[in-house]
Amino acid sequence: MIQFLDQLDSFIWGPPLLVLLVGTGIMLTIRLGLIQVTKLPQALKLIFKSDDSGEGDISSFGALCTALAATVGTGNIIGVATALAAGGPGALFWMWFAAFFGMATKYAEGVLAIKYRQLDENGQVAGGPMYYITNGMGEKFKPLAIFFAFSGGLVALFGMGTFTQVNAITSSIENTLHLPAEGVGLVLALLVGIITFRGINSISKVAEKVVPVMAACYLIICVTILVINHASLLPAFELIFKSALTPTAAVGGFTGATVAMAIRNGVARGVFSNESGLGSAPIAAAAAKTEWAAEQGLISMTGTFIDSLIICTLTGLTLMVTGVWQMSDVATGALTETAFNTVLPTIGGLPLGSVLLMVCLSLFAFTTILGWNYYGERCCEFLFGVKSIIPYRLIFVLMVGLGAFLQLEAVWLIADIVNGLMALPNLIAIVALSGVVVAETKAYFEHLQERKQQSVESIQAMED
Repeated sequence: MIQFLDQLDSFIWGPPLLVLLVGTGIMLTIRLGLIQVTKLPQALKLIFKSDDSGEGDISSFGALCTALAATVGTGNIIGVATALAAGGPGALFWMWFAAFFGMATKYAEGVLAIKYRQLDENGQVAGGPMYYITNGMGEKFKPLAIFFAFSGGLVALFGMGTFTQVNAITSSIENTLHLPAEGVGLVLALLVGIITFRGINSISKVAEKVVPVMAACYLIICVTILVINHASLLPAFELIFKSALTPTAAVGGFTGATVAMAIRNGVARGVFSNESGLGSAPIAAAAAKTEWAAEQGLISMTGTFIDSLIICTLTGLTLMVTGVWQMSDVATGALTETAFNTVLPTIGGLPLGSVLLMVCLSLFAFTTILGWNYYGERCCEFLFGVKSIIPYRLIFVLMVGLGAFLQLEAVWLIADIVNGLMALPNLIAIVALSGVVVAETKAYFEHLQERKQQSVESIQAMED
């Protein structure tokens, strides 16, 4: 069974899906006039300056932090190390490639999330791929929406939202501080229960506080290591670009990698990390208070920029300048920890690098649990109505508690499979509704231009 699931997982996350994900991003990039470049400065300003005047449950910044909470996780630390270990430095280039076009996809997801959201029976905003499929493409496509929601619910309960994240936290704390995994797991379940039973407002408030802090701390650590090893920085960039298009020769403990391995590992890890095209982030984006769909699209787009082009890049460069990516005697999951420990000192008998990485990894994984709790809740509500929300939360907290006791390889593979299957109905909807995305974008920027013109005319009138 494990072997079959592993083969199915490799097939689903093989070239066809990766080409479809990147291809959709390329199509949207062309249709939207390279929006991830031309409008990125404006998008970054909107993170803190959106007026939050429209309908919704949380602020635009809160929606972004909730989405980042679920997106920025173990993939940024362990996933990048896996890509480099298997595909060589060239994998980092292809991760950038996937992220660049993924920004256009994430923009489209944010636009459609706001455009087709609705209120549930409790008066809360409900949105995401299942709603823009049924409300945008029509009721005859509802089976696609059900397929997405079912897959999303499974991922939340049995994979990305629970077991894998809990295992990452408990293993890291157990290895560094030697605290029992079972006790850590129960504490996690208690914290998750306290936060999630208060709803999306509680989740977003925690995300708004924790996500910026955890990202800033991780960035400071990585930048410190890069500054100390600044002489190796330029050669690292040269090797990344060289290895992207030519095979990586065996160096040290590294056994070498083909260009195909670099492309597959870079693109796959990039998509895993930033989730552009998978359809998870628009569930959080739909809850944002905004009048303009395109405005939330711009804010959503920055999520991929922050996740892949900043955090993943710093992880990759840290692994390269310290030389640990070449070590075959170090487990892939421990490469980043080894990189930290090559520079940072030991204090009180504990390696500072291990302690800091444990804190970062635990925060990354914990916020991922919170974000995916909300994603799964919205999927469950779509399938079974608001009456299912409380039972879902109870089951979710139970799964978090069980995560410290279980080592279920089959469950993780199933979760990975349905995670990939989430992308199929979402990408179909994005392509089908790409004309709506373009129209909403045009209307928004025409509105901004008119408002700017009115402001100029008002100033001129006052001067006259």
